[in-house]
Amino acid sequence: MLHWVQYIRGYVTIKVWGYSTERLLNLCGNHNILVWDIVDHGDYNTMNVSVQGFFALKPLLKKTGTKASVLKRYGLPFFMSKMGRRKIFVAGFLCCMLFWMLTSGYIWNIRFEGNYVLTDDVLLDYLEEKNVRVAMKKEQLQIEELETALREDYDVITWTSVQLKGTTLLIYIKENEMPDYEQDRQTAETQGMDLIAERDGTVSYIITRSGVPQVALGDTVQKGDVLVSGAVPVYNEDTTIRKYQYVESDADIKLRYTESVSVKKDILYEEKIYSGRQKVMFTLGINDREINLRLGRIPYAEYDVSGEKKQVKLLDHLYLPLFYGEKTIQEYEMVRQKHTEDEMNMMMQDEWQKIMTTLDEKGVQITKKNVTIKKNEKNWVLNARLQLEESAVRLVPTSTEPAMSEEADSEADSQHGGSPDGAQQENPSGGENAAQGEIVD
Repeated sequence: MLHWVQYIRGYVTIKVWGYSTERLLNLCGNHNILVWDIVDHGDYNTMNVSVQGFFALKPLLKKTGTKASVLKRYGLPFFMSKMGRRKIFVAGFLCCMLFWMLTSGYIWNIRFEGNYVLTDDVLLDYLEEKNVRVAMKKEQLQIEELETALREDYDVITWTSVQLKGTTLLIYIKENEMPDYEQDRQTAETQGMDLIAERDGTVSYIITRSGVPQVALGDTVQKGDVLVSGAVPVYNEDTTIRKYQYVESDADIKLRYTESVSVKKDILYEEKIYSGRQKVMFTLGINDREINLRLGRIPYAEYDVSGEKKQVKLLDHLYLPLFYGEKTIQEYEMVRQKHTEDEMNMMMQDEWQKIMTTLDEKGVQITKKNVTIKKNEKNWVLNARLQLEESAVRLVPTSTEPAMSEEADSEADSQHGGSPDGAQQENPSGGENAAQGEIVD
């Protein structure tokens, strides 16, 4: 603490020599002149004394026959004296401090942590709708309201925390990684779950483990049709329906349908040929505005621009609305080229492989295909007529009790074997409890 007081008031290091240095030190003590860090160099002594104390030494130096000279100056008074001669530096320093103080009241960076299902772009668009964006004032941000809105508008978010650190807005998110199996189980017990078709098609395979099948092998269904009902009828002795037991439908069902695919590739194409000539220019930016600092005019007719820019960061979370970076300008020329026949064949094979891979990733099987390639002077066209098969079904809550006819009741009895707990189709041979359609190679 004493050191800071001495620095603010200012002090000097002096050299003292002469007839009676010891007497001078005694007189300093009698006159309450503080000296410290006294060093004896034999012929002279060095010591520190305050600015006010140094001016009070003059009569004592004359009285003791000693002399003193200033070696070094320390403290705020001397620093301010130097700065007074550097007006441009002082003005720049003050402007910098003022700029820092003004910009520290705004948000200049937004970061998300813990989000996996929701991408940063999706969350940034959401914040834009809520008028939360870069360059907004911190005082305009309603943290509690934003946390509540995120949890209410996104079911996948179970916990969120919004914090301000410096000029950075940090949003911590915890997502619900596990499905709500308990809710699905309760829905199945109280209301039941139906299996419905997700697309139009023909039933080519069906085996039911739980629920009442509403379709048979070879039936044509449309998107949204109920394939297996979760309402299982319980019969009276006179074969009338007494009530329904609700279960979660469970079955292996495949739908067969036809789809056409067409891909066209041009023989002629344009390619960028880079000449190897390039220029580098620097860029500066403030918020959304950007200034390019390039040397002279760009002498290229056609060129690509690539590069990156970085945001100025003073501390860990203290970002400023300033950007800098560099861009590379590369010259190129568009040249018309022509694919060879081997290249066209390879491109068509790649396109067909992409189609096969996409179907395989979706769990779709190709049971029959008819692929043709039409060639002319301008392009090649791949046409494919595909017969596909997939398990395009999903579970939905049972909405109404099925109105079953007497014929449907007798069919259900034969399939259930008199049991209300499940339904299963049998093939005519009496072998496996499955019915599968014909697969055409």
